[in-house]
Amino acid sequence: MRFLCAILHYVDGFFIFYIYRRILMAIEKLHIETFLALSVQKPVLDVRSPSEYKHAHIPGAYNLPLFTDEERRVVGTTYKQNSREAAIKIGLDYFGPKMRSIVQEAEDLVTSRNKNGNDGAPANKIVLLHCWRGGMRSAAIAWLLDLYGFKVYTLTGGYKRFRNYVLETFSLPFQFTIIGGYTGSGKTEVLNVLAKQEHPAIDLEHLAGHKGSAFGNLGLPAQPSQEMFENKLAIELRKYQSATENIWLEDESQRIGTVNIPQAMWLQMRTTFVYFLDIPFEERLLYITNWYGKQDKEKMINAIIRIKKRLGGLETKTAVNYLLEENVTECFRVLLKYYDKYYLKSLQQRPHFTELLKTLPSDKVDEIANAKNIMNQFQKVIST
Repeated sequence: MRFLCAILHYVDGFFIFYIYRRILMAIEKLHIETFLALSVQKPVLDVRSPSEYKHAHIPGAYNLPLFTDEERRVVGTTYKQNSREAAIKIGLDYFGPKMRSIVQEAEDLVTSRNKNGNDGAPANKIVLLHCWRGGMRSAAIAWLLDLYGFKVYTLTGGYKRFRNYVLETFSLPFQFTIIGGYTGSGKTEVLNVLAKQEHPAIDLEHLAGHKGSAFGNLGLPAQPSQEMFENKLAIELRKYQSATENIWLEDESQRIGTVNIPQAMWLQMRTTFVYFLDIPFEERLLYITNWYGKQDKEKMINAIIRIKKRLGGLETKTAVNYLLEENVTECFRVLLKYYDKYYLKSLQQRPHFTELLKTLPSDKVDEIANAKNIMNQFQKVIST
């Protein structure tokens, strides 16, 4: 509020009263659940610095920074070394010239969403915004946008509160059911079929931007940070918080590329039922060869070398030589045997795995047929 008062000193008389009254009455603070529910329909403006936003943010939020990274550093240093008042004055110097562009950017965003049919009438200028802790940065931009005519909602506690909400999510007692199977079984595709059939399903590999093996990031963009992965995962989990049906997941290692499934969730996954698709080796080999045969050869060789210690020197050399000879099938024959052993070992390390495992034989990698088979078996289990 002191920051806003400093801004108000730049105006006088009736205008001071008008702005102060609007700040108190028009800008509403929302708790995290209400804020996120409204964010499904209304744009979220993250007013933190670009680097803060890039590291991690609320999924779907738009970055409208009050300060650049350098400006934030200068204001923070001034606050620590001099005083709050000196920092506010510097902040005002940065904020003043940006006011028009901030308003224009927010207006363009809302107009664009309206044209896409997300927010109804074009006059519906509603935004949600937050900074790190719901302090001066969000208050300043909320004041400006409210003054211009936006209906503004801010997040109580800011992004910090959202992160607490995210971390709280992973200890909630969700009911999971796992789709298992050796590498190349088409587990992800089965999961996507279940999702299209409107069964609760979360694609962990999609959220992680990685397919889970040493080759898992080939042909994909860079992975998100651990924090961003958690943010996306928590939002997906919360969608099914009140669902009566179990949430379907693909069997994964705790580590997916450079990110990790949170420990509390991982422990739940390791003690839940697994429907294991048992598909012949040659069918799986054909399936993965069709995918990886299109990938960059040099990147594939680097991926093979990364697992040399576990694969073994001779097998590594054999796989690389096959690849250099353009024999992708034989290359992945070597690799698939390794991953089968690795997966079987992980499966057997589950507590009471024989009691939690249902093997479903299948002749081929067919996501529709295998999804149907899994659901038939699942219905038999829940009906008994």
